[in-house]
Amino acid sequence: MCDELTERDAASFLLDRRRFAALGAGAAVLAVSPGCVGREAPDALPTASRAVTITTPDGKADAFFVYPKAGRHPAVVMWPDIAGLRDAYRTMGTRLAAAGYAVLVVNQYYRSQAAPILQSLSEWRTPAGQETLKPMIAAITPEGTVRDAGAFVAWLDAQAEVDTARKIGSAGYCMGGPFTVRTAVANPARVGAAASFHGANLVADTPDSPHKLLARTQASYLFAIAQNDDERAPGDKDALRAAARAAGRAAEVEVYPAQHGWCTIDAQIYDAVQAEKAWARMLALFKGL
Repeated sequence: MCDELTERDAASFLLDRRRFAALGAGAAVLAVSPGCVGREAPDALPTASRAVTITTPDGKADAFFVYPKAGRHPAVVMWPDIAGLRDAYRTMGTRLAAAGYAVLVVNQYYRSQAAPILQSLSEWRTPAGQETLKPMIAAITPEGTVRDAGAFVAWLDAQAEVDTARKIGSAGYCMGGPFTVRTAVANPARVGAAASFHGANLVADTPDSPHKLLARTQASYLFAIAQNDDERAPGDKDALRAAARAAGRAAEVEVYPAQHGWCTIDAQIYDAVQAEKAWARMLALFKGL
């Protein structure tokens, strides 16, 4: 996830990008502009939303539920990055809802505090932000995430806005990446697709490593890997591909020429071009729900 190494990578990358911008502002526009943040497709559906509270085996989880105003639609559980549920993820969830999905953006830290905990990803980089989040991160366990995911899927299936004849998807960013696999484990019969963006700890030498769980699921996968994450752990992409083949699960595994965090719209490292490519691949995956 976003650790000291990825923070150092981000700082170095941003410095290089600013130097590039100083050499030629026109050439650098694409690299530093917010690009497609908030851009809606011409056929975007009008949406409605509400704050919700979901009972889990471990307590009461707060979340943001957003969906097209009319009709019933396949559902998606969206897991935010390390900074948690905040405006950036409400915006991203709303954009996905406008594409035709009933989206539940969850607060993975509900055991500790209701969202928002931080207002932006940049707050995680501060000593105060890290002091706030570290004990909350420690309170999240793989087993707890599976319990949470099971409760979220069951809650979605009880909502009038959800088409229960369609499968459910999951999308996760940074620390939320492996949570998408655990969502598929929580209810294999219902979860049909999982998309991980710059996901952390997808491959580990533990029995419950996400890549070892694919055979326990019935989902198809998208693993969008950051360039600097791949440089640090070049074998992970191969392990994910091999695990998917062994499990008989369809999986698109790709290293993007972008830094860890590139898909999150309030990240300094946000890369509009590569984020749009990853977004399009997620939509292609979710068409199969």
